[in-house]
This record gives sequence, structure tokens and C-alpha cells, in this order.
Amino acid sequence: MIPAISNRRRFADLSEQEILALAISSEEDDARIYRTYAEMLRTDYPETAKVFDGMAEEEGKHRQSLIELHEKRFGKVVPLIRREHVAGFYARRPVWLVENLGIERIRAEARLMERDAERFYHKAAQRTADTDTRKLLGDLAAAEAGHREKAAELEETHLDEETRETEALASKRQFVLTWVQPGLAGLMDGSVSTLAPIFATAFATQDTWTTFQVGLAASVGAGISMGFTEAASDDGEISGRGSPLKRGVASGVMTTMGGLGHALPYLIPDFWTATITAIIVVFVELWAIAWTQNRYMDTPFLRATFQVVLGGALVFAAGVLIGGG
Repeated sequence: MIPAISNRRRFADLSEQEILALAISSEEDDARIYRTYAEMLRTDYPETAKVFDGMAEEEGKHRQSLIELHEKRFGKVVPLIRREHVAGFYARRPVWLVENLGIERIRAEARLMERDAERFYHKAAQRTADTDTRKLLGDLAAAEAGHREKAAELEETHLDEETRETEALASKRQFVLTWVQPGLAGLMDGSVSTLAPIFATAFATQDTWTTFQVGLAASVGAGISMGFTEAASDDGEISGRGSPLKRGVASGVMTTMGGLGHALPYLIPDFWTATITAIIVVFVELWAIAWTQNRYMDTPFLRATFQVVLGGALVFAAGVLIGGG
């Protein structure tokens, strides 16, 4: 890690030509990011896609102005220097990290991009004594502030209140279909279906380590099964439920967690301490399921609680009866 940092140039060591080249490459990268956002959102959020199209166009105009300035001062050959070549220069979050976070998060990321660039140029301008360089960096900061104002204008043009509400509902629906629904199904399956084998083993053997091993095997096995089943059941093309990989991961991970929740207490050597702790964890799990159903699936809380608690209680009782018999 240390060699990688030492190989970067300090901003203070860059020439005016290199600063201008860095600005050109940064504008080019930002324009590419905005175009990627636009294409990614065009199907489900066409109006927001238009906003990012406009922002990419603005970045392109500023890049062209910078190139013309570079040709006037230094010629047509622009040095190759990018953000990653300069220590302390603001970084951009990879698009693949942002695309899964929802439309509002993407809009916020775009605003942050412009603000970071403006702040960097202002600070850089304050740290240089050269008049021409200070003016250049000040102009770049003003340009970035202009980008943010232009973005706000584009949002006002393309995104009225009704459009925002429609896109927000669509974003919530996609989040629920891709992550919440399969995750909730996995959590329910992992929490409820493993109750019987875990507590049956516990009361049959009164051996905490054996009970933990059974719980671990049941949880991991159920998680793998649920994950593959969810991923293979629907490719998401027609149903619009999103990536099968994402749904499979959500379902598999939550299934495993649901089972491990009341298996882990059996790492406690004392049988009754472990069992009481596991029972408390079960109630917490069932409450979390009921809350999630109410919060994201619009299920009335009392009905969700009744369904989950009744089902869990029946499975728990079956495990205790079978193990105790």
C-alpha cells in the first residue's frame, strides 16, 4: 500500500499544464459516469435519465472549453494525468457500487461529485501563490458550482412533483422485489423451519455442542438451498423482480442468518442458559419478521405478528415435543 501512495504525484508539484490536463480528464470521466447513470435509469426512470443526459452534455462542454484553453496556452498534446495519479485528489465511487442503492442515492452521488470537485479546486487555489494558476483553479471551481446549478435547473425542468413521486414509488417497488421480498422469505424460512430440528436435538440430547452442530448444518444447508432456488426460479426479465443473483444472495444469506440466530446460543456450555437465550433470540427474530412485513409489505402489524408468532410457536412446540418424547 505504501509504494502505491508514494508513486502518486503531489498536487503542489503539478505544472499549470498538468493541472489543466487533470481537469480535462476529470471532466471526461464525470461525463462518462453521468452517461452511464442515464443509460442505467432510462427504462425505469426516463425523466431522471434526461437529467443525467443534460449533465453529461454540460461536462462535455466544459471539457471542450478546457481543451481549447490548453491548445491556446500549451498546444494540442495533452499530458496523460488522471485522478488516480495525484495524491489527495477526490475519488469517484465506482458505478457498480452506486447502481444498487436506489434512485435518490444516485442523485445524491451526482450532487456530491460536483461539490467535491468545486471544493477541491477552491482549496487548491488557496494553496498556490501563482496568480495565473490561482485564476485557473478559481475558474474551475466556479464551473463546478455552475454544474450544480445547471443540474438543479435540469431537475426542475424534467422532474415535477408527480414524476418524483412516481419514480420514488417505482424505486421502492424494485427494492422490495429484488431485496426485501426474497430476503424476508429467507429469514422466515431460516427462522421457522430450523426451530424444530434445533430444539428437538436440544431436548433429546441436552448436549449444547451437538445442538449447535445440527443448527449450523441446518442453517447453512437451508441457506444454500433457498439461495439457489430463488436464483433459478425467475430470471427477472418478465416479472421485473431484478437480478436473480441479487435475489439469490438476499434469500440465501437471510435464510442462513435466520437459522444461526437461535443456533449460536448453543455455543454456551450450560444447557438451560443456552436454551433460554435461544428462545429469547427466536422472539426477536419473529418480531423482526413481523416488523419487516409491516414496513415493506404493507401487512398490518397485528396480523403479521399473529401469523409469524403462531407459525413459529407451532414449529417450536413440535420440536420440543419430538425432542422431549
